[in-house]
Amino acid sequence: MSISHTSRSPAATAVSAMRALMLAALVLPLATAPAMADKAAVKRGQKVVDEWCRDCHVREGEKLTPDMAPPYSDLVAIPSRDRAWFEAFLEADHFPMTTFRLFDNEKADVVEWLLDLQKRQQGK
Repeated sequence: MSISHTSRSPAATAVSAMRALMLAALVLPLATAPAMADKAAVKRGQKVVDEWCRDCHVREGEKLTPDMAPPYSDLVAIPSRDRAWFEAFLEADHFPMTTFRLFDNEKADVVEWLLDLQKRQQGK
């Protein structure tokens, strides 16, 4: 019984290595793209919140008054509030938020920002 070994030439080995590197170069950015997209969405969400939401929501350290909405830290601290809850909340009409009409992409970015805040608070 003889065992046949197929030896590869140095050129064939180099081609295989080059293919592997090219594949890695194509796949690696795709693997990191969601994390980069999430960071960008969080930044965009922060801008939306700063522009449209900060006038009504109490800022950290300020006293909550009857005419103010709670701080974001309180909103995200409730355990049952997840992506689905925030998305449904932003879709529903409730006064006075009904006067602010956000585009769907802005709502999605605000949800990413809220989830990021929630994650950061849980890490404390």
